[in-house]
Amino acid sequence: MFDMKPMSLVLRLMILFFSLKLAAITTGSDHFVFSGFSNSDINLDGAATVLPNGLLYLTNGTAMIRGHAFYPTPLRFREFSNSTVHSFSVSFVFGILPPYPSHGIAFFVAPSKNFSSAVAVQYMGLLNKQSNGNVTNHIFAVELDPVQNSEFHDINDNHVGIDINSLQSMQSYSAGFYDGKNGNFENLSLISGAAMQVWVDYNAKTSEINVTMAPLHVEKPVRPLLSATYNLSTLITELAYVGFSSSTGKIKSQNYVLGWSFGMNSPAPAIDVTKLPRLPHVSTKDRSKILEISVPMAIAMVLIATGTTIFLLVQRHLRYAELREDWEFEYGPHRFLYKDLFDATQGFRDKHLVGSGGFGTVYKGVLRVSKLEIAVKRVLHSSQQGMKEFIMEIVSLGRLQHRNLVQLLGYCRRKGELFLVYDYMPNGSLDKYLYSQENNLYLGWAQRFHIIKGIASALLYLHEEWEKVVIHRDIKPSNVLLDNEMNARLGDFGLARLHDHNIEPQSTQVVGTIGYLAPELASISKATPHTDVFSFGIFILEVTCGKKPIIESNQENQLMLVDWVLEHWHKGSLTDTVDTRLEDEEQFENLQTKCLKSLSSKLEEASVLEYSDPSF
Repeated sequence: MFDMKPMSLVLRLMILFFSLKLAAITTGSDHFVFSGFSNSDINLDGAATVLPNGLLYLTNGTAMIRGHAFYPTPLRFREFSNSTVHSFSVSFVFGILPPYPSHGIAFFVAPSKNFSSAVAVQYMGLLNKQSNGNVTNHIFAVELDPVQNSEFHDINDNHVGIDINSLQSMQSYSAGFYDGKNGNFENLSLISGAAMQVWVDYNAKTSEINVTMAPLHVEKPVRPLLSATYNLSTLITELAYVGFSSSTGKIKSQNYVLGWSFGMNSPAPAIDVTKLPRLPHVSTKDRSKILEISVPMAIAMVLIATGTTIFLLVQRHLRYAELREDWEFEYGPHRFLYKDLFDATQGFRDKHLVGSGGFGTVYKGVLRVSKLEIAVKRVLHSSQQGMKEFIMEIVSLGRLQHRNLVQLLGYCRRKGELFLVYDYMPNGSLDKYLYSQENNLYLGWAQRFHIIKGIASALLYLHEEWEKVVIHRDIKPSNVLLDNEMNARLGDFGLARLHDHNIEPQSTQVVGTIGYLAPELASISKATPHTDVFSFGIFILEVTCGKKPIIESNQENQLMLVDWVLEHWHKGSLTDTVDTRLEDEEQFENLQTKCLKSLSSKLEEASVLEYSDPSF
């Protein structure tokens, strides 16, 4: 028979051994403290080295390098892969010697010690351009960064940040601490050459991350420098390494860690600051060298900044430069600043272009202060001849006030350009409603007749009721705009001419649009209210018939709309000229014959329509 007592003793010893082994895995190596790194069991990578006095020197004063220091074994941050990450606490003392800023120091938690693909410079030896922001990194870091990198949206060149898989911090704040006596915030310079202590605490229950810092020999402040909430159970792997990473750019820098402690599920052990190695002393010679380098650099930076500011101001002035002559000041209230028009149209971008023609391009804009919607017509004006008179007329037209006129708000001059500013008409010009095949752009007879009466009222005002006689000279559907209630507004006074009442207008060149020009203009070359009325008659026919003033026949010959309507009138088929889209409207049936007969007879007799005629 076997003696069971020795077997029982061996079994108990084996159970005890595995229990102790399991305890070592789950709780062992989860607390450590280094008050200096002499004879320490720490792994180094890249440029990192431990100096004889115990300083951990991460970058060894070489340009464009990276350095890493790791606790030699991975720590168990969770019991198994899908469990919650433990709470943990970190404390370390660091120093960055002036005058040259490095690209910082970062404490990290990572699944591996392999950083062979990491880049120095702005990536701190942790990541590279391709891996930055990748969710598979599983890297948590706290950065101490004395360089502002715009690509990572750094807040300044002296900040502390909490990083998750990326060098673009999820939370950052200027380096400093909150004084325990009065609670005031005190700035700290990361490159002051002084030793400073940092605490990083993670609470697994609340997922809160707190980062605190203070000068060495100052107790840990009660208020953290910055806080963030992030569940690290979604990030940190079951076993992970802890350590430091640092990098340099083109300028050499000196980055040191003096002491380090870590605690899992408990505060990090206190670092014995009396045993910490001293940072290298910046000698008087070194300080003189620093001044020799930094003062000229500072002066150069001031000169560059001043020159840049002057350049930008000059460029800004040239960008918004305008032409203004002494005689224009009397018209000041009607003049817009070019900068305001530029801002309103977002730099006259194509997406704000609403129309173009021989007289210029039109942009929609919104004035920044008043939020008023405006239409800005941009006109090239290469000749200065007659500019004063033109501006005077534009300003005079700005005083026109009528419900059926597009309100001219003002103008602006700049180099070879002229800008005219109008009220914006949201429904655009009439021509698109007359010729579009889209159902939503259809105009019924009631709307068309309302538009005709509106333009007639506007012409009566221009010719007889205002202080001067205004001859528009370009009445056509494309110059009739519709407001938000579909009221007609006559616009585009670019060809308009003014003269006093009871004074004959002077002869001038023939201008306008072919098809709308009165026959007598060919002989007298003189625009009058009567020539406007002829154009208005063509406008009425166009609105009623839905055809342009020049009709392309089947034989590819051009036929005038007036002649076409008269031809049908002589044939007794006048109703055949009506826009076919209006044929089903009962309200139009009785009006069309009376209106067309009256208009065509007037055209036949005098080639002029009198808007004051009772039959109109």
